[in-house]
Amino acid sequence: MINIKNICLFILLSIIPLTIFAQQNTLDSLISQALNVSPKLKMLQSKYSAAESYININSNLPDPMLTLGLANLPTNSFSFTQEPMTGKIIGLSQAIPFPGKLGSMADVTEKGAEIVKQEVDDAKNEIIKNVSQNYYELIYVRKAIAVANENLKLLNEIAKVVRINYSVAKASQQNLFKVELEITNLNDKIEELINKENSVTAVINAQLLRSQDVPIITGNLPAIQYYKFSQKQLDSLAVQNRPFLTGIELAREKAELQEKLAKYDFLPNFNVLVQYSQRDRIAKTNTPLADFTSFMVGISLPLNYGGKVSSKVEETEAMQDMYREQYNLSLQMLNGNFGTAVSKLNSLKERIRLVEEAQLLQAQQTYSAALSSYQVGQIDFINVIDAQNKLYQVETSLYRLKTDYLKEIEELKFLTGTSLSK
Repeated sequence: MINIKNICLFILLSIIPLTIFAQQNTLDSLISQALNVSPKLKMLQSKYSAAESYININSNLPDPMLTLGLANLPTNSFSFTQEPMTGKIIGLSQAIPFPGKLGSMADVTEKGAEIVKQEVDDAKNEIIKNVSQNYYELIYVRKAIAVANENLKLLNEIAKVVRINYSVAKASQQNLFKVELEITNLNDKIEELINKENSVTAVINAQLLRSQDVPIITGNLPAIQYYKFSQKQLDSLAVQNRPFLTGIELAREKAELQEKLAKYDFLPNFNVLVQYSQRDRIAKTNTPLADFTSFMVGISLPLNYGGKVSSKVEETEAMQDMYREQYNLSLQMLNGNFGTAVSKLNSLKERIRLVEEAQLLQAQQTYSAALSSYQVGQIDFINVIDAQNKLYQVETSLYRLKTDYLKEIEELKFLTGTSLSK
């Protein structure tokens, strides 16, 4: 007798891998995988780690200098006990920048690390956008294939009717050729869509650094949330949240800090030296000699030869102007993109409404009426084909419009740097 428990266990073990595989191919999971394996993201994260490490390099005193030497050693004997001026010297010196300069250098390098952090965040948002848009495109292509296959079934049904009518001389050979041609054309369209499906699948798998033929499971297009944004609102969101814009602003702030740091070169730096000289007893007189200790402070003279310091300050001022204008240019470009996006979203929303509420229903009714009328000989076969083509076009167009709307929202999420709320 077959063990029921074993059968249930076998079924359960068969379902679990499929469930796990499906979970691994949800959009959120695909995005997570893409973020984990992205070479660009890893490169920028390493760059950020390096920038953080650079803070310690520039925010501490340079290493002290140890000096060892011999002073006033006579060349006729090279004896340490011949002359009282002879001594063995050990010294320690420390370079000390003008007070506040090290802190200023730390501020500059910290700001540089913050800039790289914005690069990382912007790269993450771009990966999310690309994976999401390709995922929605894959759903559309598969829906288009499904719609094409459904219409192929309808055409085959029409072909059966035409063949029957042709056999009893109620349909012309031209009508028979026409339906066969439409079937061939639709099969060609399906092959084209399948090729596109494989292409989009390969693109997504490339973003996940895996083989191009790894299957990706998709469901239906997510329910569309219609957004109502003004160009001004999107501008405000981008200013507050877009890492790219924040990075430019941080670069301008860094240039300001670099100007402050450059002005420290108008001020002196210091070098403190402590030196000890040990002397031996004079051999001829057996006279003991005292050791010497020396203290010295060196001060650099910031003479600004050739205007090198002034030029450095002018350079930082020019960099501030450059980043300020780069920021304005970026805002100008985003403003144009947002204006286009708002217009496109409104147009897509209205077109989706028209298709769902009018065109799709009309196309379905027209096709049903045309097929019924043809079967009783009231209209020509060409009218049936036209009605069927119109139905196919409307159904495919609806999925295209919805996909474009979702992809445009993902583009706006990237450009504003935030998840949009209604």
